[in-house]
This record gives sequence, C-alpha cells and structure tokens, in this order.
Amino acid sequence: MLERLEEIAQEVESSLAQIDSLEQLEELRIRYLGKKGVLTQVLRGMGGLSPQERPLVGKAANEVKARIEGALTARASTLKELEKARRLQTERIDVTLPGTRQFLGTKHPLTIVREEIEDIFLGLGFMIVEGPEVETDYYNFEALNLPKDHPARDMQDTFFFGPEVLLRTHTSPVQVRTFEKTAPRVPLKIIAPGRVYRRDDDATHSPMFHQVEGFAVDERITFGDLKGTLTTFARQMFSPQTKMRFRPSYFPFTEPSAEVDISCVICGGGGCRVCSHTGWLEILGSGMIHPRVLEISGYDSEKVTGFAFGMGIERIAMLKYGIDDMRLFFDNDMRFLAQF
Repeated sequence: MLERLEEIAQEVESSLAQIDSLEQLEELRIRYLGKKGVLTQVLRGMGGLSPQERPLVGKAANEVKARIEGALTARASTLKELEKARRLQTERIDVTLPGTRQFLGTKHPLTIVREEIEDIFLGLGFMIVEGPEVETDYYNFEALNLPKDHPARDMQDTFFFGPEVLLRTHTSPVQVRTFEKTAPRVPLKIIAPGRVYRRDDDATHSPMFHQVEGFAVDERITFGDLKGTLTTFARQMFSPQTKMRFRPSYFPFTEPSAEVDISCVICGGGGCRVCSHTGWLEILGSGMIHPRVLEISGYDSEKVTGFAFGMGIERIAMLKYGIDDMRLFFDNDMRFLAQF
C-alpha cells in the first residue's frame, strides 16, 4: 500500500504538467482527493492492515495528501498568473490607433421645420404660445363655435377620455385660452405649435401629428392682411417664386374661410405626379375669425376683427423635402433621419 501511495503522488505530479486551466485542475483534484477519489479508495483498504502497519500507512497517506495539495496549490497559482497575463494581452490598448467614431445626434426633420416656421413668424411680429394637450370639450369644440350637436364635429375623429375630456384635435384651443387672458387688449399676434391627436393612421395621416395655429386680432384687420402674411410665410419657407391661391372653404371658427394652395414645389406649377398635374399643392386652412368666437372669448366683434390659420408641420416638411409617406417621420430609421 505504501508503494501505491507513492504511485498516486507521482501520477498527480505527472498530470499537473498537462493541466493548462483552473477547470482542469479542479477536475484533477476531485479525481484524486474527492470523496470517491483514488486516494480515498486506497485509504478505505486500511481496514485489512495489521495494527503495526496502520500507523505507518496512515502517516504516509497524510504526507502524500499534503504533497498532492501543495502541488495543486502551486499549479493553481501559476495558472492564475498565466490567465492574468493572457487577459492583459487581450485587453491591451494601442494608443496609436484612431479613436472610435462617435455619431453625433442631429435635429429631427420635424424639429427643423417647426423651428423654421417659428423663426419666420417671429420675424413677422408673432409671439409663441403653447397649451395643454389634454383638453376639455369646451375649449376644443364649443368655444370654437362647434356646439355638441354641430355636424362639423364628425370631421375630426377624436380620442375621448370621457364626455368632457379629450386629446386635442388641433391647437386652436390655445387661441381661445389666449383670448380669455388678453381680451379686450389689441393688437395680438400669436402662433401656437404643438402635438395634436386624431384617430388616423396611414401614409398621409398619423394618430399623433404636429400643427401650428396662428392668429392675429386688431381693430382693422382684413382678409388682405391674412393673404399678405401667408404669402410672406410661403415664400420664405419654400422659395421667393412660390405662388399662392385661396379657395373658398368652410371651418366653423372662421368666416369667410379658405384653403390655401402653393405652386407645386416639384414642378414649379407646370404639373407633375406629385401635384396630380394641377400645378398646385394644398398646405393649410385659414380665414377670418368668426365673430362668435371673438365674442365668446370677450372681444367686441363690432370693434375688432382677426384672422386665423392652421397648418400641419408634417405636411410642410413633406412638401419641403419631397417625402411621400408621413410614417417615415416616426419609424426612427437612421438612414432616413441622417439625411437632415
């Protein structure tokens, strides 16, 4: 048995030279020193030894066990140093290499167009005002001359939270809220950009989109002032050669009302697929503020008049950049957004 103990020690020492990972080293320890290991199995045979042999074999077994454990510990230390060296080698940084390129964020195309619209109207003497996106039925409809039984309410698919609370369908409620705070003070020139919500979702509509409401109130404002303001806006937004036309239309909160078209930004008015060969593209709705809207908000409609207009920022951006699908603005595709 003494000879077998010596053989076991030599086997372990010989095997250690082939071990190159801590996992293999642990497997070797279990194979020889574990509960069912080789050394344990040999020691279980000590029951057949004579009383004189047992102390000698026991002493030799403890020495072999200590010898094996020492060899395992030494090899583990060596393997840890090798592992550390390998890790340092792989983690080494070559400071002479060029740095990793960092992609800087850019403004979203809708933000670019919104800021351009704001800059144009600020230059025309307008102020910027914002209002809540969760509105009441009163500000979104009734104060804009749309009582509860008005058929024009069907023109807008509205998100309701209850009979009186909703997501605003346009930024026109900001007009009423501003009038309430300022009436009867004049002159007043405001634009109100912001998000609005309707139950639409296709290539040219989105359940959430952006509008800019604009209005002006004073003692002698005419439809000519509206035309001059919007013509100046269109020529600064698109090109100095842009032409405009006003078509009679209907909005409950303006009278008279007009849809506004510009000469096609693609063909310059000559006719193409984008403008359906008409030479014109619709960009916004407008009109003179309805006297009832002025009166509800505290103005004397016999003394003051005003005009209002509303445009979709997505619509302006699509025309400005030649984009044919509104959903591109919200898909977060970097290939699209990086172009701006």
